[in-house]
This record gives sequence, C-alpha cells and structure tokens, in this order.
Amino acid sequence: MKKISILAAMLLSISANAWCQDAKDIVKERKEIAKLSKSELNAKAGKAARKAAKDAIREGWIVAPGNLPLEKQFDRAYNMQYEYDENAFPKYLMGEAMSPGANYDAAKMQALELAKQNLAGQIQTEITALVDQTVANEQLSAEQAVSITRTVMASKNLISQKIGRVIPVVECYRVLKNKNKEVRVVIAYNSAMAMNAAKEIVHQQLEQKGDDLHEQLDKALGF
Repeated sequence: MKKISILAAMLLSISANAWCQDAKDIVKERKEIAKLSKSELNAKAGKAARKAAKDAIREGWIVAPGNLPLEKQFDRAYNMQYEYDENAFPKYLMGEAMSPGANYDAAKMQALELAKQNLAGQIQTEITALVDQTVANEQLSAEQAVSITRTVMASKNLISQKIGRVIPVVECYRVLKNKNKEVRVVIAYNSAMAMNAAKEIVHQQLEQKGDDLHEQLDKALGF
C-alpha cells in the first residue's frame, strides 16, 4: 500500500510538472503572438492595400468601432492570398460577399453566409477539375465522371454547412440611401481543410446512392 501511495504521488508530481510546463509554453506562445500582432499593427500597409482602402472609402465604406482600419484589413487579405503550402498551392481560399439589411448584425450574418456559399462554389470548381483530370488519366470513365460531377454540384449547400470556423479578414459597411446598412465581408478558410470537408460530403452522397462510385473516387482522388 505504501509503495502504491508513493507511486501515485510520483505520478501526480510528474503530471503537475507537465501541466506547468504546458502552461508556460502556452503563455510564451501567446506572448509571441501578441508581439507579432502588435508589430503587424504598427507596420505600414502595402501600396495596393492603401489604394484599395482609399477607393473603398470614396465609395462610402467605413469600419465599425473596434475593427482594424480598412488599409490594414486589405493588407492582411492580400498577404493571405499570397501564402502557399509546401506543395506550392494557395494556403487559403478567400470568399467575399455583400449584403444589405435593416440593421448591421442581420446584414453581417447574411453576408457571412453568402461568403461561405462563395467558398463552397470555389471548392466545387476544384473538385470538378480533379475529376476531369482523372478522366484524362483514364482512372474514371466519362460516364462515371458525369455522375460524380452532378453529385458535387448538388452538394453546394452541404459543403457550405460543413465548412468550419472561418477567418474574418475584411469587414466594413456603408449606409444606403434608405438608411439600411450594407455589410461587406471577406473570409478565409484553409484550403486543405476545405477540400477535406468537401470530399467527405461528396463521398457520403455517393455512398448513399448505393453504387460503387465512392470506392472508385477513393482510389482516383485519395478520398
């Protein structure tokens, strides 16, 4: 019993030390992120971003209190568009939409939903291109590709719903003549995560049809 008590105490001590180390690492990481964020905030926006911001302001676009200035938001959007993964593919997909509403929150929610739909449309295009490539490589027949493409095109809403937490990049609004507010948003989503979400949806839809297309798609595209 005494040995068990000693062993338990040792395990608790190890766990406590590990937790403390994890906590220290988290604090250190957060401090580094805060430092980088402050540095980015103080850095001057790029020429293209400054020009885009001036054009937007002339069109009546402004930011809500608490949001970054437009030039900083556009600068971040441009920078994210030029980020690439280890395979030289764009790291982020960017979705953009505008929506009017009687109040800011309602217009923003609708704009975000439309932006997600925009992302889903881009994902559809990417998957359709992959399917076309498998036909060219004779991994799928033209008939099979048509069936898969139809499933992809019919899954836009499901893909949009499957998309997880997006990264808000640009958020601004302008007051319309009827006093309603029009909100403009640009969101970003990790390309790999987006494709995985879409592949899962398409796989499920094909499987529900009861044929073997989902199995052939797995082999052709690595689903």
